[in-house]
Amino acid sequence: MTATLPPTPSEGLIADAAGRVELAYGAAPTDSRFVNDDLLPVPVAQRRWTTYNFAALWVGMAHNIPSWLLASGLVALGMDWKQAVFTIALANLIVLAPMLLTGHAGPKYGIPFPVLARASFGLRGANLPALIRAGVACAWFGIQTWIGGQGIFVLLGKIFGGWAEAAEVGGQPWTLWVCFILFWVLELAIIYRGMETLRRFENWAAPFVILGALVLLVWIAVKAGGLGPLLDQPSKLGWGADFWPVFFPSLMGMIAFWSTLSLNIPDFTRFGAGQRAQIWGQSLGLPTTMTLFALLSVFVTSGSQAVYGAAVWDPVQLAAKTDNVFGLLFALVTVLIATISVNIAANVVSPAYDLANLAPKVINFRRGALITGVVGVLLMPWKLTETPELYIFTWLGLVGGLLGTVAGILIADYWVVRRTVLDLAGLYTPGSRYWYTSGWNLRAVAAFVVGGVLAVGGSHSAEGKGPFPEDGLIPFLKPLADYGWAVGLASSLVLYVALMRAERARAASSSPSGV
Repeated sequence: MTATLPPTPSEGLIADAAGRVELAYGAAPTDSRFVNDDLLPVPVAQRRWTTYNFAALWVGMAHNIPSWLLASGLVALGMDWKQAVFTIALANLIVLAPMLLTGHAGPKYGIPFPVLARASFGLRGANLPALIRAGVACAWFGIQTWIGGQGIFVLLGKIFGGWAEAAEVGGQPWTLWVCFILFWVLELAIIYRGMETLRRFENWAAPFVILGALVLLVWIAVKAGGLGPLLDQPSKLGWGADFWPVFFPSLMGMIAFWSTLSLNIPDFTRFGAGQRAQIWGQSLGLPTTMTLFALLSVFVTSGSQAVYGAAVWDPVQLAAKTDNVFGLLFALVTVLIATISVNIAANVVSPAYDLANLAPKVINFRRGALITGVVGVLLMPWKLTETPELYIFTWLGLVGGLLGTVAGILIADYWVVRRTVLDLAGLYTPGSRYWYTSGWNLRAVAAFVVGGVLAVGGSHSAEGKGPFPEDGLIPFLKPLADYGWAVGLASSLVLYVALMRAERARAASSSPSGV
């Protein structure tokens, strides 16, 4: 029964006036199966990220090539600029809610995502959502690193010439592989220096990337003869029957883009100076910058359609069309900074903690980051960005459904079942209220399985463009597939609360005291 009730205040805890909790000196658990220095709560004195730090983090993460491909991909799918921006703005307002809800545990307890997941899934069961999140991050790391390497290859090839004609290795020019490897090494070198280096990097990278996007907009506007042609490209879908079948899966895809961070945002908010810093920083940073970047992206993509007769949805390919050496170098630096800023923050920090949670005794944060880098390359997931259909509908739709399911369980447990009150020491202690059944909360696993099946069971490929059957993996669930993230979050949240309350009622009825 104790596993389903909010805990009473524990000995060995210290709470300040702002409600931030930390373990007292000497009270830290020492079981190496569940504890290492990177998983322990951040001391209150070291929780000093401000509103600006969180806003800059989001600016740095939002302004990157895959974010650009989201908006320009919607234009390529037939939307006009107003429809594309509306879809992205709405999606980011929606995903902000779970971002703030799961982020709350960070400043309060100083714990990362896999430790928070122990409250709902159990000390051992937390490895299930952690490894799912880590696997997605590794794939994203591969995508981003390949995109960054391609950017270097294309832009340097324009400057020096002859790069594309180099001898091929594994079906690609060896010069491309060199660019890819150098970029990969640079990313890991930065993250190896730790979270404080990341914070400083994001602070100055964010405004630089905004400047780069504005320069690209001015360039294409001049070539198009002003902003008029950029805004005159009509929608191929209209606002009727052709629009909505594209809108809803696109909306879920846009939400899915940041659904990864809606799980592991405590990895960052655990360094926050307080709730105000993480709430205002995220609210100012995420929806506003994503909408601004979407505007820049669709304007530039529409402009490319006006100038070149077809939408060029890849900003690297578009920048490569200039013959100005300074412009090419500026674009190269912008691509490097933009890709590094998001890839390290969004795709290395989380799996580093997740892998450390799997084996705290042998894997620390730095080793987890290195493993992420290696796995991200071995997965070779860059093919997922070959078409907007595959990128938005298949990859993001599948990811969103699974991660939405996990988010629903985390939110239900932290806000509804426990009402934000956790036994901090118990999150690291075998036999505590979070031990459940040999370290697994089977009710959380059941909610995840049911929610996951409902969310992604109907996954299908439109017109054969993807790995799924056109009728869906489970045909009668096909109508739910276009709403995967929302279906997964809502169904797992409701089911988890129902199962936990049923367990509480069962335990109460079997208790001699009747409570």
